[in-house]
Amino acid sequence: MLIVNTCCSILAQAQSPNMIGTWNVEITFANEEHRSLRFEAQGEGKGTLQLQDPRSKVWGSATPSEAKWSRGEGNSVTFSGAVEFMIGNVGRDAATLVFKGKFETPDLITGEVEFSPLVGERPSKHGTFKAARGGGGE
Repeated sequence: MLIVNTCCSILAQAQSPNMIGTWNVEITFANEEHRSLRFEAQGEGKGTLQLQDPRSKVWGSATPSEAKWSRGEGNSVTFSGAVEFMIGNVGRDAATLVFKGKFETPDLITGEVEFSPLVGERPSKHGTFKAARGGGGE
């Protein structure tokens, strides 16, 4: 019985956490600016990003944008996609977000994020993120 339990435990540790599902992502940039979005990871490295910013209702409901994800060595994962953050009540800040993180648990990913503007020659912003598995199933 002890041998069976040990083997099952080793197999469970060897399995990679499942990326597919809904993730609630909280971003904190170096300037202490906070943003929230939802990442829906689908099969074959595809997905969507959708802002969860109450201010975006000024422009109507936020629409999801195309995203992609990939697994790296160990528990590392990368996901990215285009977003438009609200600037005040009238502007938008379009950029590509690239998240590089690791699974802390099967339901929690933490890491770093880079915000690369799509318009103009402004520098990228860097920050950290935490993604917790949300509703919508696995």
